[in-house]
Amino acid sequence: MSGGTGPADGGTGPADGGTGPVRGGAETVRGGAGGTETIRGGARDDRPRSVTVRVPAKVNVQLAVGAARPDGFHDLANVFLAVSLYDEVTATPAEALTVTCEGPDADKVPLDRTNLAARAAELLAARHGIAPDVRLHIAKDIPVAGGMAGGSADGAGALLACDALWGLNTPRAELLDICAELGSDVPFSLVGGAALGTGRGEKLTELPVGGDFHWVFAVADGGLSTPVVFGEFDRLTEGTHVPEPAASPALLAALRTGDTAALAGALANDLQAPALSLRPSLAATLAAGTDAGALAALVSGSGPTTAFLVKDAESAKAVAAALTASGTCRTARTATSPAAGATILPD
Repeated sequence: MSGGTGPADGGTGPADGGTGPVRGGAETVRGGAGGTETIRGGARDDRPRSVTVRVPAKVNVQLAVGAARPDGFHDLANVFLAVSLYDEVTATPAEALTVTCEGPDADKVPLDRTNLAARAAELLAARHGIAPDVRLHIAKDIPVAGGMAGGSADGAGALLACDALWGLNTPRAELLDICAELGSDVPFSLVGGAALGTGRGEKLTELPVGGDFHWVFAVADGGLSTPVVFGEFDRLTEGTHVPEPAASPALLAALRTGDTAALAGALANDLQAPALSLRPSLAATLAAGTDAGALAALVSGSGPTTAFLVKDAESAKAVAAALTASGTCRTARTATSPAAGATILPD
């Protein structure tokens, strides 16, 4: 979820082509357990046949939104927490840049250059002066357009996967610069854990977390556009004083100590009111979760997924079952936090 009226982060899909392969006098030989072996100037370069990266969803445990800036974006104090719902992005050598997708709501994932995974491959290739010749396959499990940074996750996953596949060894700081160019939530998808995002949310300060937290996420039918939700925030706050966004000391302390009850009392999302204004039915979902025993409930990011903080794993199962039975959501998922950021999986 970006800090303004830029593209929503729910999109991940293939580019519909590429810029043509670069053949800089290299001979490629396939074979051997190590993968693809490329000979360049007499030196052998062993590279994997494919690279798969697992990347987590996020929940915003605090989302403080400032007034609209002249560029249309908003300054944020955005406390991210990565949760154990994951997409996997696999990069494989190809003649041109393509993206495929499978999993829940895969048909809603755009398969063109608006997809952040495709854009990540293009930006990384451009930095290194090579062609973005890769097939990106997304195994999707993060809700699409659900306020959980599914598109941003795929962008970060594709970036890391392509960097490893192409043997580029791009410095982490440069990868984070590319992430920020892709979108406000993408840097956190790479980093994971917990972090405070300022600026548009892309300037990260990693935060300590003293324990595990248990969550239930209620997935709604349809999505909400992040730019539209920010636009509704501007409409609802027009003519009022919007304070400068700042992280809550009580919330940061709750994360640091692993205090679930204290975190429940500190959760806050300035985009919840505009999300409810656009999708009033979410109020019934929030009520169903709290009635079932959740310690706290809030809209996740720009929605429409709703998040419920619970005491433990057993409570999570009970709340998820109650939400599913309530008929107020399409499905309910349990997860824990914090979770690691984008991670290359072993072969």
